[in-house]
Amino acid sequence: MGRGDLTNDEWARLAPHLPKPGRRGGRWNDHRKVVNGILFRIRTGIPWRDLPERFGSWKTVYERHRRWSADGTWDRILQDVLADADGEGRIDWSMASVDSTSCRAHQHAAGAPRRSPRVPKRRSIPRQHRPDEGLGRSRGGLTCKIHLVGEGGLRPLALLITPGQWGDSPQLIPLLERIRVKRPDGGRPRTRPDHLSGDKAYSSRQNRRHLRRRQIKHTIPEPRDQRANRQRRGSNGGRPVGFDKEKYRRRNEVERTINRLKHSRAVATRYDKRAFVYTGTVTASSIRLWLRP
Repeated sequence: MGRGDLTNDEWARLAPHLPKPGRRGGRWNDHRKVVNGILFRIRTGIPWRDLPERFGSWKTVYERHRRWSADGTWDRILQDVLADADGEGRIDWSMASVDSTSCRAHQHAAGAPRRSPRVPKRRSIPRQHRPDEGLGRSRGGLTCKIHLVGEGGLRPLALLITPGQWGDSPQLIPLLERIRVKRPDGGRPRTRPDHLSGDKAYSSRQNRRHLRRRQIKHTIPEPRDQRANRQRRGSNGGRPVGFDKEKYRRRNEVERTINRLKHSRAVATRYDKRAFVYTGTVTASSIRLWLRP
């Protein structure tokens, strides 16, 4: 076992959720070696062609990662791992925090073909495909943004990839809709944390209305201009926004979660041309965080 490879305990948690081997030719019998190759590339950020020979053919490793990113396999594995963690009581639902981080895109991430990609062996578009490929331009050049909601144990519950210049506030509702943790005994999946915290960027009437409608308690500070506008309108401006300083101190948990994700160099810097492949890269890195004790 090489440095950074899955331990036996981590593999025991992951193996039951991987796709079953095919019937023809013993296809996909080497899951562990290939998954270790994918995680090695995500951790180091090296080109796929430079993978060490101990992981086998680099093309096999790359094609499997691309296929699982396109058909939603990485997303399904993350949901299964979250369900196992919830059954073991390892998810801290008492406080979830939302934030985003910008990731610089390497020059190799630009130049994807304009035609829509296809899922290998199928006539469908990848689930996480974006026509803009999740790339935007800013003063620093090409960037993308990872929107993330994390639980109290410093691990992600859901994530979303957008161009780097997109704002945070409009992504709160789509991000919360991605939280779906299956119950161990069946029934509806859990979609609501006990409490949600975010910075001023998420303060808007629409977001607060949505959180109240879903009965999610939240701690989001009100920007000065919004507070002045509410006071100017008098009784028509509504009630003052509640704010708990003690609970807001836990907002740093999502920042530490992002820091742990960016330990993987292929997450901190985007090298993938396609948005769905980069989403699979971030999702696989998230799965690795959940596999650790």
